[in-house]
Amino acid sequence: MNQETGALQIAVLDTGGQYCHLITRRIRELGVYAEVRPSETAAEDLAGVRGIVISGGPNSVYEPGSPTVDPKIFAMPRLTPILGICYGQQLMAHLLGGKVRRGERGEYGLAYLEPVRPEGPLAGVTQRQRVWMSHRDTVEAPPEGFFVLARTGTCPVAAMGDPDRRLYGVQFHPEVVHTEQGTRMIRNFLYEVCGCTSDWEPRHQVAALEERIRATAGDRNVFFFVSGGVDSTVAYTLCLRALGRHRVQGTYVDTGLMREGETEFVSSVFESLSSGDFSVESAADRFLGALAGVRDPERKRHIIGQQFVAVQERILESGHYLDGHWILGQGTIYPDTIESGGTAKADVIKTHHNRVEGIQQLIDAGRIVEPLASFYKDEVREIGRVLGLPAELLERHPFPGPGLAIRCLCSEADQEARRLEEGWILPVNSVGVQGDSRSYRPVLALEGPTEEASRLQEKATELINRIDEINRVVWLAGSRDAKSTMRVFRSELSATRLDRLRRADAVVRRLSHESGFDRKVWQFPVVLIPVGAGAARDSVVLRPVDSVDGMTASSVLMEPVLLGQIVSSLLEIEGVWGVYYDLTHKPPATIEWE
Repeated sequence: MNQETGALQIAVLDTGGQYCHLITRRIRELGVYAEVRPSETAAEDLAGVRGIVISGGPNSVYEPGSPTVDPKIFAMPRLTPILGICYGQQLMAHLLGGKVRRGERGEYGLAYLEPVRPEGPLAGVTQRQRVWMSHRDTVEAPPEGFFVLARTGTCPVAAMGDPDRRLYGVQFHPEVVHTEQGTRMIRNFLYEVCGCTSDWEPRHQVAALEERIRATAGDRNVFFFVSGGVDSTVAYTLCLRALGRHRVQGTYVDTGLMREGETEFVSSVFESLSSGDFSVESAADRFLGALAGVRDPERKRHIIGQQFVAVQERILESGHYLDGHWILGQGTIYPDTIESGGTAKADVIKTHHNRVEGIQQLIDAGRIVEPLASFYKDEVREIGRVLGLPAELLERHPFPGPGLAIRCLCSEADQEARRLEEGWILPVNSVGVQGDSRSYRPVLALEGPTEEASRLQEKATELINRIDEINRVVWLAGSRDAKSTMRVFRSELSATRLDRLRRADAVVRRLSHESGFDRKVWQFPVVLIPVGAGAARDSVVLRPVDSVDGMTASSVLMEPVLLGQIVSSLLEIEGVWGVYYDLTHKPPATIEWE
């Protein structure tokens, strides 16, 4: 129950989907208080809610041990409305006597919905439109009493409903921003089907957050390892307001994995906050030494997380921080915990550095405060505006805690690219999320003139759905020698390669800022991959994306003139052979490559 607004209106049952909390976020955004509950929550424990949403998930409903729900929820006394999303629709069909089968091929990313019977959540949705899919299984036959409400070219039951019992299901994801009228569909379900009332406004939560900080900290002080990013700075500022400047301390750890000029920027931010007790800890040798020779992305994240803990313990032991009067503060937000398998049944997409074992031990010991752990990036920015933080900080693009280490990809061995009819399979693996599950697969590289970029971007989703061995599509925007045979070189994380990436990142940031392009995208990762020819053994990947909260994202193309400037500048960097452009949406690819 929300202590400020009253009774729970919508329960979101978690079947392990990466978007479970995003569904809750969207519902709250529409002014209705919602909470996530375990999928098996008993029907009697849901009595009194106005509606139930069953989330998506990575499993198959017909496999033993797959997440399920209490079947009694479908016959609750008040005939409580239920909306099943993706796996939720499949589970509803399965439990009520319909048929679910494994699809001939997956459907990931954009698809086009054809309304058949626009009612319930789809009321008023009468035109063919774009929706976001992430599934392989599909409902072959709805249960008795259900009508097909919509379909796509590859999904005959893209939406179904039983209006008499107010039970509805959709195979696509209305909660993601890329579903054209997804917000309207959720609003229809909340207000027209469930009869909810407006009772929630995220920006009004600042006072409650501060009170929660005081309750968690008690008489203890809070120590932060700050990054200078939006999340940690907002969390730090909340603690300053809640506890006072003399009870909050911050240290920035220079890991040697940061961007050009980052340490100077962070120092200036915290000086402007007048927080008083702030310091910079130089630990580049420690981090780079621990990462020497490491190529596996999950190993990188674990090592970086453990090194953060080790540095933290050394700093804390050097003062009076372990005498029981101090706890650790972090700017952890929802996507960090969700993608690390933080929901009850979620598949691990990638392990975030603030959820590795050492940090988890601190959480279990009650020595941590994370004021923003229930919020998404856009909500965090909104809270930051309420706190009066400068736009220069709040509008910064997100940057991963592990820094450039996870944007500098490595390879265990020399390998040649493999030619397909559509392009080249590069034996460089990247992380993806397909059907709510983690994938780690090679990349497909396409070739073509600049004017074909938009066509290739449209083709990327179709190729990923058709070619099972890949989860990402890139386009070769320029190279030193187009006639050379691309290959992957054995490589590791080294100071030389990190400096190369740091220079490339600085070039891209400068040119995109001068042109105004950086204000058109949510994030612009620059990635180094060990692909090249001859003496030039690395290539740069440009990854500009548009998003709201990082849970889904779409690849964004830039103007050809700007792209040409960036490509020519990057090819001047020693050791850079080519420049690729990532055309892939999320899903099926994550925003970061590792």
